[in-house]
Amino acid sequence: MKTPISRLRTVGFYEGLSYLILLGIAMPLKYMFDMPLFVKYVGWAHGLLFVLYMLALLQVTLAHNWGFKKVAAGFIASLLPFGPFILDRKLLDKEEAAVEAQKQKQMA
Repeated sequence: MKTPISRLRTVGFYEGLSYLILLGIAMPLKYMFDMPLFVKYVGWAHGLLFVLYMLALLQVTLAHNWGFKKVAAGFIASLLPFGPFILDRKLLDKEEAAVEAQKQKQMA
């Protein structure tokens, strides 16, 4: 987690995972089996991870001068169940390209 993008990817993974657990496990337990305790704790963890995701998105925005479209895509990705994973794939491709470009630059 040395770069802002790698931090965003890491936090995004856990935020997306917590959202899927909240929607796929905790909510059904609450409404089908009357077990609301899981929603309380998973919801709390997801809320914390959402805030960390927004801070990581802000850090990437400032470090890489992201425009409105990229920031909006990052925000919308946090609201969709599989959004952080899709965004992560796009960031991974860009990060790999940046590493390759850096290596090429150092070799030249």
